[in-house]
Amino acid sequence: MAEARVIPIRGGGRERAAEPRGGQGQRGPVPVTPEPPDPSVWEQKITEAMAFVRRRLTGEYEVDEFGFDPDLTDNLLMTPLRPLYEKYFRVEATGLSNVPAEGAALIVANHSGTMFPMDSLMTGVAVRDHHPGNRHLRMLGADLVFNVPVLGALARKAGHTLACNPDAERLLRRGELVGVWPEGFKGIGKPFRDRYKLQRFGRGGFVSAALRTGAPIVPCSIVGAEEIYPMLGDLRPLARLLGLPYFPLTPTFPWLGPLGLVPLPSKWYIEFGEPIRTDGFDQHAAEDPMLVFNLTDQIRETIQQTLYRLLTQRRNVFLG
Repeated sequence: MAEARVIPIRGGGRERAAEPRGGQGQRGPVPVTPEPPDPSVWEQKITEAMAFVRRRLTGEYEVDEFGFDPDLTDNLLMTPLRPLYEKYFRVEATGLSNVPAEGAALIVANHSGTMFPMDSLMTGVAVRDHHPGNRHLRMLGADLVFNVPVLGALARKAGHTLACNPDAERLLRRGELVGVWPEGFKGIGKPFRDRYKLQRFGRGGFVSAALRTGAPIVPCSIVGAEEIYPMLGDLRPLARLLGLPYFPLTPTFPWLGPLGLVPLPSKWYIEFGEPIRTDGFDQHAAEDPMLVFNLTDQIRETIQQTLYRLLTQRRNVFLG
C-alpha cells in the first residue's frame, strides 16, 4: 500500500499525514445536497394564478346579493391571513366537528384585539381551511367597519354584513354559516387587566335570529387574541375627536409609530363547543324576552367557563 502523502501545516511546527480519501478515518461532515423544489408545485401555483386573473378579466365569477365574492376571498383576501394563522399565531382549532358541515348555523365567540379584530379573521380561516366542509364564515360587523373607505368594500367582498337581525336572518335562512361577536367594541377595547372577562352580550339579538330560523348556536372560545395588543390605556379626548370608540395605548403604540401596529406573536387556541339547538322551540319563542335572556346567558357562561379552562391549560402566552 502506498504511503500517505505528508502535507505541511502553516502556523505550527508540526506536520501531519493527510488521511486517504474515502477511508474510514475521513473527518468533517459529509456534505448533503439539498433537494431542489418540486417544479410541479410552482407550475400549479402559476396556473391557478393565471386562471384567477383570467376569471377576473372575463367576469366569470359570482357575487351574491350581499356583495360576497368567494373567488376573490379565497384567492386574494385570505392569502395574507393564512401565514398568520399557521406560522405567526400557530392557531390550534379544536371542536370543528361541532360546526355543521352544511346548512345554517350561528357561531358566537368572545371578542378582543384592541387594534384589529384578528380573532374574527382567524376564526374564518379555521372554518374555511380546516373544517371538513371548508365553509365560508359570514361575519356580522359593526357599522364603523362598513363606513371606513376601502375596508368596508373589502368586508362586503369577503361576505360580511351589518350586525343587525334582518341581515342575520336572511343569511341563516339561506343556509349560511354566520359568525357574531356580541361583545362588540366593549370586548375589543377592554383594558388588559380585564382580559378574558366577557363583557355584556347586548340584548340577545343573535339568539332571536337563531330562534326565528331554527339555526343551531355554536359557542366559540378564543384564547391568545387578548395578548396581541395589550391595552394599557385609552386616550378618550383624542378618540372623541376622531369619532372612534376608543384610542388605545399599548406597550408599542403609538410610541413606535407604524411598528406599533405589528401584533405580538401569542400562541392561539380556538375551541368550538357543542351546538345549542333552537329548532325545538315554537314559532313565537323569539318574542319571549325571558327565554332569549336565558339562552344568551347560557351561551355567555359556556364561553366564559371554556376560556377559564383553556387558560389553566396554557403555560406560556407565547409558547402555549
